[in-house]
Parts: sequence; C-alpha cells; structure tokens
Amino acid sequence: MEFEVKTLSHLSNVLEAVPGQSLPLPGTEAYEALPQFPKRSPLPFRRTIRRHELRQIVPLAETTIYEMERRGEFPRRFNLTPRCVVWDLAEVEAWIEERKQAPRISAAKPDVHLRKTRPVRAGSGRE
Repeated sequence: MEFEVKTLSHLSNVLEAVPGQSLPLPGTEAYEALPQFPKRSPLPFRRTIRRHELRQIVPLAETTIYEMERRGEFPRRFNLTPRCVVWDLAEVEAWIEERKQAPRISAAKPDVHLRKTRPVRAGSGRE
C-alpha cells in the first residue's frame, strides 16, 4: 500500500511537470507504471467485447457460436443491459488457446459406396 502511494505521488509529480501531456500509450513502460488496478487485486480489470468484435476474433457464424455456447463448448455471453450482450475477452482468448493446444482429429469421410443416388452435375444435360 505504501509503495502504491509513493508511486501515485511520483506519477502525479511527473504528469504535473509537463502540462498538457497526455497519458502514455499502452504497451510502453510508462503505461505499465500507471496505477490502475493493483496486480494482486481480487477484482482485476476485465475487458468485455461485443458481437462485432467477437466476430473479428472468432470467424464462426453466429448460429455456430450460439450452439457451441448452448453445449458448453464456448464462453457464455452475458447481458450488460437488456439490449447489450457481451463476452469476457479473457475467456474467449483462453478458449482460443485451448483450441490451439487440442490435437487435430480428422473427421471420418462418408463412404460414397453407401449413397443411394449419384449427385448430378450442373449443366450435364440431365433433368
């Protein structure tokens, strides 16, 4: 706690020394030094994403995502408001990492000898 107070006072002195200076950019050492939430806080900052952001991260159809959620194979969405649905970004990223680590299982191909009819190519003249 004492360290955080010292860090806060040092940071406020640095920011006051240069008037009009904006906050440092994310990913820089100065940004990491900002006193946001303590690293050992029981409630860390959790980023949520909306549907359009999820679709950029996970290129699956909305119905596929919905069905996977229903089966418990994908992180569940939750409502911020009655009309705003979001996902926890950390859960989605963990799901992606889990999928990367999972062994690839090739699906069995259908036996073409068991089909009853042969598919007709478009433009073959048969109708």
